[in-house]
Amino acid sequence: MITVPIVIDFEASGFGKGSYPIEVGFSRRHGEGWCSLIRPESDWDHWDVHAACVHRIPRELLVARGKSPSQVTEQLNLQLTGQTVYTDGWAQDYIWMARLYDAADRVPSFRLADLREIISPQQEGLWHATKNQVQEDLNISRHRASNDARILQMTWLRTYDAARCLN
Repeated sequence: MITVPIVIDFEASGFGKGSYPIEVGFSRRHGEGWCSLIRPESDWDHWDVHAACVHRIPRELLVARGKSPSQVTEQLNLQLTGQTVYTDGWAQDYIWMARLYDAADRVPSFRLADLREIISPQQEGLWHATKNQVQEDLNISRHRASNDARILQMTWLRTYDAARCLN
């Protein structure tokens, strides 16, 4: 029996130095999603127009409807305590998660791990075509963190099943 991984994704204000998390979402083992916009801290002022075009979340929406880093980290810790949570962008997501938790003066109660740790070479060979098919099947029009996490989770599951059939 396999254990379906919990997958997390962060959307950010841009890439590189000065960027910060604007949204976080995850998909639990049975596909239940959770997502939250993150209200920027007063010193989080980096804003990349190109990144904003991808996620289509205006900064004004984050300020008006985003939750504080304390509220977001409290929910993440409550829901993910003791779990290993996977991401496909470990290096960047780790930085954004650290920035979020630093702002809240908290530490994560879960472990963030690279999804590549649990992808076999057989899965890797099937990954891109399967991910494209999952995106088509789910027909998700909004680029959001929880949607991206679900796509990655479903891609992992389908490639896992397909790789087992190849052996």
